[in-house]
Amino acid sequence: MNIEDFRDYCLLKAGVTEETPFGPDTLVFKVGGKVFALTDIETFGSINLKCDPERAQELRERHEYVLPGYHMNKKHWNTVLIGTGASVGLLRELIDHSYDLVRASLPKKHREELAEAERQAE
Repeated sequence: MNIEDFRDYCLLKAGVTEETPFGPDTLVFKVGGKVFALTDIETFGSINLKCDPERAQELRERHEYVLPGYHMNKKHWNTVLIGTGASVGLLRELIDHSYDLVRASLPKKHREELAEAERQAE
């Protein structure tokens, strides 16, 4: 996966915005104003993704390219190194998981609006 594929995949999801709130080098994707994915634009060496704490630990134990979230809450975030063995399928699965966790934490009204937008897009 390259940065263009990563960006395109994140932007396919309902209600996603793309921002650079931490400076021009850090690309951040949000849903409902909450971060679910971020990466360095210049190097695209890793992606930070939210993760269920139990699953986060399991992934770290199973894959050497999954580390505790860099500059993030290490219980809830993983840093996935790019180009070190993570398949595109796994990366997409982890992006989906992160998006779903953040989306589920949004207020009910916002979740319903996202669901309606998805139905209209079909």
